[in-house]
Amino acid sequence: MAAVIAERPRCADESEWEQALRTWEGVNPPEGCKVEIIEGIITVAPPPESDHNDTADELQRALYSVIPRDWGIYQTQGLVVPDRLGLYVPDLAVIPKKLLPPPRQRLSAGAAKLIVEITSRSNANHDRVEKVHGYAQAGVPLYLLLDPWHSGRPTATLYGEPEGGTYRVLETVKYGDGIHLPKPFDIEIDTSLFPAV
Repeated sequence: MAAVIAERPRCADESEWEQALRTWEGVNPPEGCKVEIIEGIITVAPPPESDHNDTADELQRALYSVIPRDWGIYQTQGLVVPDRLGLYVPDLAVIPKKLLPPPRQRLSAGAAKLIVEITSRSNANHDRVEKVHGYAQAGVPLYLLLDPWHSGRPTATLYGEPEGGTYRVLETVKYGDGIHLPKPFDIEIDTSLFPAV
């Protein structure tokens, strides 16, 4: 099942961002689907498959061993990047709990210390292109892209040092090799634990 893109109606007295948010709030997707705003367009992706969830689980296990108790790892946290007309729901977001907003308020993507996206067939290009720029624009210090769909050769790419809406590639490895997350994590992630498609 491919991601669905829903066009939004135009309204003359609303900004494009407010209009996208209002439309997003009105979407009633099937259970388990992920609804995001990417470049001002509402997207609906099907629930992830078991290999995707297994990858997220393995990574969470490793991260919980190094993050402070007052940080959380969230799988359904909506994060806004208004400058890119984006509201992303990353596969994993590591965020200090004190930065979480009260109900019905939006959290800036820049609050996250680490964002992880795991590509699926239906959303790989969003994770590889638009979200890389969106997270960099928001100032997320580390973005880990786990890409089991990368040209038949699964890879893990760590982006960092955001500046001017762009990241520097800190490291790229093929699945099976380790990738090091720098401080505040300072951990080697064993990508051989991640299922490859």
